[in-house]
Amino acid sequence: MDESTADKFIEATHWPRTMAATALGFLALFLLVLTLSALKEWRFIGTGVPATNTITVSGEGEVFAVPDTATFSVTIQEEAKEVADAQEVATKKANDIMAYLKDEGVEEKDIKTTDYSVYPQYDYLQSDTCREGYCPPGRQALRGFQVSQTLTVKVRDTEKAGALLSGVGSRGASSVSGLSFTIDDEDALKAEARGEAIGDARAKAEALAKQLSVRLVRVVGFSENGYYPPVPYALGRGGDMAVMESKALAPEIPVGENKIVSNVSVTYEIR
Repeated sequence: MDESTADKFIEATHWPRTMAATALGFLALFLLVLTLSALKEWRFIGTGVPATNTITVSGEGEVFAVPDTATFSVTIQEEAKEVADAQEVATKKANDIMAYLKDEGVEEKDIKTTDYSVYPQYDYLQSDTCREGYCPPGRQALRGFQVSQTLTVKVRDTEKAGALLSGVGSRGASSVSGLSFTIDDEDALKAEARGEAIGDARAKAEALAKQLSVRLVRVVGFSENGYYPPVPYALGRGGDMAVMESKALAPEIPVGENKIVSNVSVTYEIR
């Protein structure tokens, strides 16, 4: 076999081997891709299935803060035979009260009318024509009309709350009620209380998992209930406490502290 013929033979036998090697390379790459895809799918198998082995713990967090806002309600009531007359007197008193509040630094946006109503007032008249033990039924007689207007006032300087209560009481208010102290922006405090509650729940879950000889895997449930207790204070005419007279001293009203509480319930998957 001459050299030219040998080269042709070698080339003819080398080509199938090259094709076979290339085919095996593609097959290996294909199998590698399938394997990686299967591994990725395996990671997510069962993730949508609810966990069956779980523990649920509760946690509580508390944050205390000094209130920076006071809110109270002022009601003006006037009665007259005609609606217009009652409205005129009530409006004058309401305007005087609002002017006083603004002079004391309360902004107009913090004074809001929350109720305005007009009601007829009746007297029940008993018949005076009773004869031989029989009295005809009485009747209602229109006496006039009562106009009532309620203002809700927000005070951003809590140290003025007592003086303002005395001031509106001396300017014709029929009742002053519903004084409460709040924190104007509670979001950060709520988040802090929630964080403490979650930490408390986590500590309880870790202790329980240790006692049960299991481990915590992940959180599979969460709920929160917050409780923000009010601080009531009330004044009123015709009730248990009378509206202060103009010469009365302004009451000293302790602001105290508001407690913001977060109660959470956390469910953990265990293994």
